Formats: sequence, structure tokens, C-alpha cells
Amino acid sequence: MTAAERLPTSIATVCLSGTLPDKLEAAAAAGFDGVEIFENDLLTFDGTPSDVRRMCEELGLAITLFQPFRDFEAMPEPQRSRNMDRAERKFDTMQALGTGLILVCSNVQPAAVDDPARVASDLREMAERAAARGLRVCYEALAWGRHVRRWRQAWEIVRRADHPALGLCLDSFHTLALGDDLSGLAGDVPGARIFFLQLADAPRLSMDVLSWSRHHRVFPGQGELPVAPFLAEVLRAGYRGPLSLEIFNDDFRAAPSRRIARDARRSLTWLQDRAGTARLPALPRLSGIEFVEFAVDHAAREELGAMLGTLGFRRAGRHRSKDVELWRSGGANLVLNAEPDSAAAERFEQLGPSVCAMAVRVDDPARLVARAEALQYPVWRERTGAGERRIPGVRAPDGTLVYLVEDPALGARPIWEDDFHLAAGETGGLLGIDHAAQAVVPGMMDSFVLFYRALLGLRPDAPWELPDPYGLVRSRAFVAEDGSVRLPLNVSESTRTGTGRFVSALAGAGVHHVAFGTADCSAAVDAAATRQAPLLDIPENYYEDVAARFGLDDAELEALQRRHLLYDRDSAGGVFRHAYSQAFRERFFFELVERLGGYAGFGASNAAVRMAAQRRTMQRASEARDGVAPDTKPSPGGG
Repeated sequence: MTAAERLPTSIATVCLSGTLPDKLEAAAAAGFDGVEIFENDLLTFDGTPSDVRRMCEELGLAITLFQPFRDFEAMPEPQRSRNMDRAERKFDTMQALGTGLILVCSNVQPAAVDDPARVASDLREMAERAAARGLRVCYEALAWGRHVRRWRQAWEIVRRADHPALGLCLDSFHTLALGDDLSGLAGDVPGARIFFLQLADAPRLSMDVLSWSRHHRVFPGQGELPVAPFLAEVLRAGYRGPLSLEIFNDDFRAAPSRRIARDARRSLTWLQDRAGTARLPALPRLSGIEFVEFAVDHAAREELGAMLGTLGFRRAGRHRSKDVELWRSGGANLVLNAEPDSAAAERFEQLGPSVCAMAVRVDDPARLVARAEALQYPVWRERTGAGERRIPGVRAPDGTLVYLVEDPALGARPIWEDDFHLAAGETGGLLGIDHAAQAVVPGMMDSFVLFYRALLGLRPDAPWELPDPYGLVRSRAFVAEDGSVRLPLNVSESTRTGTGRFVSALAGAGVHHVAFGTADCSAAVDAAATRQAPLLDIPENYYEDVAARFGLDDAELEALQRRHLLYDRDSAGGVFRHAYSQAFRERFFFELVERLGGYAGFGASNAAVRMAAQRRTMQRASEARDGVAPDTKPSPGGG
């Protein structure tokens, strides 16, 4: 198949939330060509199958499949006869819907007979009855089927039945969840006998395959299964039907249907690019985070500027036409935006002081804008004054702007020289922005996975679960291949956790902490301490544990403890030293980090200590505001 050949796209209604009309409208708005009608959605619809057909026709949607038809084949009498009658009634429904294909899942009932010949005979009779009405049947191996679990078994049954109205349905989850592959498909199965293709990804989990399938499927690109090679092999075998998504996911079925449908359509665009059947503009070459931008008013800017000053930043420039300041230390740039009637002002109005944007350095911003548009991500173009640089941006799933800045190392003129009146003099010694962590509301993590992976080509690290005094934080980092861009995402169900508090304060939006790289974290902390930086206190018990785990000598341990530095070491001997600031208005905080020996992580083992220390600091501040002595105020846990 060439990239010029376009296959129709489809989505199962079970993927989306809401009523059946809601689901159909969301699928059409996202640009799908067709839908699979999931039987439960039809059963709960207050209308006729003909009504559904009319709605789809008005929306420009084909009904690609009616599904599922369960527990049909190899049943003893009288159930076998009743199943044939049941099939005839479903054929009536299909004709009213205007669809010509029904999906039969392999039987899961204990009473099913383990006899492939009998299965083939039953399916042949069903196909004969379907053909008499101009309909077709496709047979799918469920990964938890009673006797038929693998696609090769299903194909052998279809081949033995030998009826032109009976074909194979392939499902990436059912195949890949069992550790199976499609080797032999192209040589053994004619493409015309593959009637339908369902695509789904999933995280790798240790659980029974039925629960895994029913609750944890995700769209291609959001999980860890090799769905792109799977698709490429099906197309190599000659399949030319719809590319359809069938996702069972609790979060998706509780989320706005239009947002999930848009992610679904993007996932197919990304998947076809990965499989080589449709080309997106090439991925960017990233070289770092150029700046992080804060939405502030004048009072918050003065307060935040004072805090940044204690960390070694100084005001290095003012925008030529806007109420915007550049604060800089070495290679780390922060923008404080108090411009009225701007996107930053809207952000401040909604959320107070918060990160409203960040900028990544890329080789070709125009190419990345074209990629974003192909993936249907909103592109942002801000107003500019005379002689100022137009910097394109893309909206992340939470509304945060990601600006695309051309890399000065490739010959581009730095944006600061065009847009700012720069102050003379040295600006400090930080290396740059090491990483920017985002707090994400529950249910949004998968949207971010697709955004960073499909748009920027960032590699998702393994998920982490971080214990907190009042809950659990799930964390996952997205990293450029060369480590130049690192973006951890954190989600918490509780608003009482450290991350949960930031999520609550910001209504789930934005960066909640920014880490700055240093050549020597001890020296950076010493300098910050002399400027009375509000650094986070770490309890003594932590250092006893660090000494035991890593075998640190007394001098090194004392140096860490005196500075409230945290420590980590990886299996290859790479070392990570880091220190945190207290939170700014309980909304975001900063980190100083030092990486040695190729250390690539984030000190995740220290996260629980950091969150507990932040919680303690916030509680003390609250007690001071309320005029309550720390020893007399009840604990948040009730005792």
C-alpha cells in the first residue's frame, strides 16, 4: 500500500461517553468516516435502528460494523437453534441500520463444544443465511475465548468453513495482549478474506486479560503495544477496509465525548504515519526548553521576581511593546507576563499566578506547525508589534501554550534580541531549564501522552506511583531522545497531596514546578541561602535512610543534610543532587538539580519526602495565618 491510498477511518461507539446521538455527533465532528454500532448503545437508544441510520446519513457517517454477536458457535441443542434464530433477528436490525457486516466473537461459554469442525459448520450456516440477505459475517478470536483465542485458530475455522460471506476480523489488542504476532498472515491469508480490522493500544499490566481489555485499553500511541507493526503487517497482507478503533476505557467513557473523539482521530493519523501508510510532516529536532512564562499581575510579578532573585535570577530585559519582563540566570529564561488584554491576562483572571506557556527550541517551527495542524491540535499566533518576532504556538490539552522557537544554534537570531530591550551584565550561572513538571487532572493523562508523543516525538518513560501522606500520585515523564527536553506529568486523585493541592489551586492546568540545571548544586544552594531563598526543609530521618541505602561517608552526608539536598544514584552510578524551594502562593515551586555520570531520572524515590515536606510547610503557613499554634491545631487526618 502506498501513502497516497487513503483508507476510511472508523470508531466504535463504545469508545465514547454519552447517548448514542452524542457519540455519533462527536465522531463526525472529529472527522471519522464511519462508526461501529455497539449493540448496547442501540439497546439503550430511544429510537429505531432506522432512526440511527438517518442520523448517520445526515452526519456523513457510514455504519461500518454491527457488534458484538456473542456466544454463538459450537453450542449444544436446543441453544444452537435458538442462536440461529437470534442471528436472523440481528440481520433484521442490520438491514434497518444499513450496515452489511456483523462481528461474531469467539464463544466464551463453558457449554461450548471444543470442535473446530463444528465451529466452522455453524459459522458457514450463519454466513449462508447472511448472504441470502446481502450481508456478511466476520469472526474474531477473543483473547479469553473458551476454545478459540488466537487469530490463527480463527483463520483456520474461516478457511474450513469456506464461504464467501464469512471472513476474519483482526483485533490488535486480542493478538498483542497474548504476546502473539501476525507472522504468516501475508502469506497465508488473502487480504480479501480479512473483512475488518479493530485497533487498540494498552499499557503493559499484570492482570487477567479480560479485565485488562474491558478497562484499560487506550488509543494507539497512548500505550505500549506494538500497534504500528501490527497495522503494517495487516496492510501488507492486502487489507483495504476501514481502520477502526475499539477501546474499552473507564476514563474515556466518563470524559467529554468530543475531546476523546478528537484524540481518537489523532491517534489514527499518528498510527498511519508510523506504519508508513500516510505521511505527517517530520518530527522536530528538539534542543531544550527556551523559557517558561508566568501569568502575573504587577503585585505577583514583584513578589515572584523577589523570590527568583534569591535563586540567582535577575531582570535581564523588558519587552519592546508589552508589559512583559525577562528574568534570566545563565541559560535559564523565565518570562513574567502582566500584559492586559492577553492570553496571559485571561489565565491570570481564571487561575491567579500560574504558568501560561513554555517554549521549546526546534529546528523548524513552520514544519512543526504543519504537523500540529495535521494532527488537529490548535495553533496559536499571538499579535506582535513592529519589528517583533512572530512565535507560533500549539495548545496543549489543558490549554497551556507550547511556543515553538527556532534554535539559535542553527543560525537563528535569538528571540530576545528582536523582542526585548536587554540589560547589560552577567546574569548568573544556571545551565538552563532541566525539566518542567505539569499537574494534570485525572482523566487527562492519556491526552497528554498522545500530545507529547505524536506532536513532539517525546519518549514516554515507565509510569511511577509516588506515595504521599494523603494519597497517591501517578507520574510519567516524557523525554527527548537526547534528553534535551524533559516533561514529567503528575496526576493525583486527592487535593490533599502535594501535587493535588497544586492541581486544585490551578483547576488542573499548567506547570507546577520548574527545575534548573546546575554544574554544582551545593554551590548553587549555598549562594541561594546567602540570599535568603525560601528553600524546603528536609527532615533528618531522610538522611539516615540515604546513608544506609547508598553507603555515603559522614562528610558527604553532612554536606547534604546541612544544605537540605536530596540525593539519588542509579544502577550505572549516575548521581542526582537536588533541592526544592517552598511553593509560591501554594501554586508552583522551583528546583535546583545537578546530574552526574549520565543520570537520566528525576529523583522519583525522593518525591514522597518532598511532598510531605511541602505539606508540612503549607500547614505551618496556614496555621500562622490563622493565628493557631502548631501544637493545638487538629491534624488533617483527624488524629
